[in-house]
Amino acid sequence: MKINSSRLWDMVHELAGFTIPGKPWTRRSFSPIYNEGRQWLMKEMKACGLEVKMDAAANVIGRLEGKNPALPPIIIGSHTDTVTDGGRFDGIAGVLAGLEVARTLHDHSFQLDRPLEIVDFTAEEPSEYGLSTVGSRAWSGNLSEEMLTYTNTEGQTLGEAIAFAGGKPDEIAACLKKQRDIYLYLELHIEQGPVLLHEQADLGIVTGIVGIQRYKIIVDGKPNHAGTTPMHLRNDALAAASQMILALEEVASRTYEESVVGTAGVIANYPNGSNVVPGKVEFLLEIRSTSEKAIDEVSESFIKKAQNIASQRAVHVAHEDISRSQAITIDKDIQSLLHKAGSKVTDRLLELPSGAGHDANQMSLLAPVGMLFIPCKDGRSHCPEEWADQQDLAKGAQTLLNTVLEVGKPSK
Repeated sequence: MKINSSRLWDMVHELAGFTIPGKPWTRRSFSPIYNEGRQWLMKEMKACGLEVKMDAAANVIGRLEGKNPALPPIIIGSHTDTVTDGGRFDGIAGVLAGLEVARTLHDHSFQLDRPLEIVDFTAEEPSEYGLSTVGSRAWSGNLSEEMLTYTNTEGQTLGEAIAFAGGKPDEIAACLKKQRDIYLYLELHIEQGPVLLHEQADLGIVTGIVGIQRYKIIVDGKPNHAGTTPMHLRNDALAAASQMILALEEVASRTYEESVVGTAGVIANYPNGSNVVPGKVEFLLEIRSTSEKAIDEVSESFIKKAQNIASQRAVHVAHEDISRSQAITIDKDIQSLLHKAGSKVTDRLLELPSGAGHDANQMSLLAPVGMLFIPCKDGRSHCPEEWADQQDLAKGAQTLLNTVLEVGKPSK
């Protein structure tokens, strides 16, 4: 049984075409264009013979019934939202490869022993509300009532945004899954890095996924006239924040039991005038590693350094814990399952960890997870130049199909 490479390729580019005019490829979560793309997706799911619904967290779910509907389903998932100026494959490739698997089964009138569900999780990318993996968090129980009150720069809450996307924030608790509810979670993704290309591999079998700790840092100084306030009498919040960001770089560059990266972004400066000493700065930072211990060590060291900098510069610093996504190690048996399925497609497979977070982080709390990488041009992602070859996408989708057939084949 073979997937239809041309059909999959056409679907990817059709969905990617839902973007803000003149700003490719931008389809931010909770935006009108995001909703339009998902409406298209639901129509495609129905055309593939799937039962389609949207849950309270605005996750889009297409279900292909199995011979035994009561059995926990196999789930193939990813996301269709993008970062600003993102690419055509990040997230989309995983959702539509899963859809092509389901359509292939439907075309061949082949019914698995258990159900197969294709899921487009809501807002996998960091949203305007400071939170990522929103939809899969709802399933794993990591989307709290407090998180629903997070606001964007216009004061809209995350709960209101979920409602705009078609969800029901007051019923989020109904999304919670139990471990016995899911048999296996699979996700295909572009690598978002250069390793597969460098090693001339066609497929990556993911061994583990980084954990991510995110904080909001608030630095309060004292706004004052930029011309009349001497340098030694300033309480400059932006200068202090800049020093803190450099401190994060220094701390994250140290040696730990596993590699660590630290990044600061989304900087808001108040009152943001050229002739005013900055009085307040807020910025977000994240720390990533496959080691939970290393994440904690960097977090603790950075917070201490930030407090020392604040004291030296006569400003005040506070931090808010935005979210934590746990690092995961993918079970060896699942890796072997994917390797077996992939070896029917190519002999150029490579095992590697993921430096990016995914919905699989949340799903690992509910079920065994498996993840496949396909190469992307020059290892680039989260940019308009992001690209994957049709044949690589087809190999990844075929590997997904082979895996689903192996674990979901009817009992004799």
